[in-house]
Amino acid sequence: MNVVFSPRCLEFESSGHPESPERVRKTHELLMQKDYSFVEPIPCTEQDLLLVHSPELIRDVKNNDFYNWDSPNLPRIYEYAVLSAGGSVTAMELSLSEGRSFSLMRPPGHHVSRESLGGFCYFNNVAIAVAKALTTLDKVAILDFDCHHGNGTESIFLGNPSVLYMSWHQIHIYPGTGHQSRLNCINYPLQAGADHSDFMAVFEKGCKKTLEFNPDLIAVSAGFDGYIGDPLSMLRFQQKTYQEIGEKIKSFGCPSFAALEGGYGGELPLCIHKFLQGYF
Repeated sequence: MNVVFSPRCLEFESSGHPESPERVRKTHELLMQKDYSFVEPIPCTEQDLLLVHSPELIRDVKNNDFYNWDSPNLPRIYEYAVLSAGGSVTAMELSLSEGRSFSLMRPPGHHVSRESLGGFCYFNNVAIAVAKALTTLDKVAILDFDCHHGNGTESIFLGNPSVLYMSWHQIHIYPGTGHQSRLNCINYPLQAGADHSDFMAVFEKGCKKTLEFNPDLIAVSAGFDGYIGDPLSMLRFQQKTYQEIGEKIKSFGCPSFAALEGGYGGELPLCIHKFLQGYF
């Protein structure tokens, strides 16, 4: 049960920001108690970043030359961002040799497009790992169950026949996208108040499309902010929702890796643990 983690991802924070180190610190503590094993990530290279991001975006993050209201310009943020992206690459590589893995790293990534950061994200961790995997594989499916639409991931892979991107998310909240499906990007927008049963009904539809696509690898943007009581959404998922998601992905019998995206409530560690119980 390989979980990719480095304590260095706990070193940065912005006072009062919901994407705080405590969310990952507490999760790590719980998983240690549950006897998970941990693997140190290797920072991704600039060559890895260039697979999905523009030289200008990379330069701006490296030089702290950007302003974004919800992705704070913090000291050494480039180092932390490439380490988090490297966590997804490490998880991807582990999955190809061992079946499944999970990256418990921050900052998250699925809101970053080729040229623009935002949404608490600096580089698109999952997209980088997927692009790197596609240098040796033919097809990758991306399953994104964060309550916010992964607009960055969709924009990066839109029209790419080697990628199937699917997102289950609440509409009418940030980033305001994902209302309709386009080409290889399939969106399942959920109304505020959607619960476990509502989600699982449309999740099954996406699972059928995944099987039809027959990917060589499954990548998961694992956001837990759809959990009931999360301060950033109005969905009503339960802990069992995440366990059933994990069980379903495992049942595909395909190599897969997951990387942490959102999740900001006090029960985040329990939600992640439930997902991993089903997933591993």
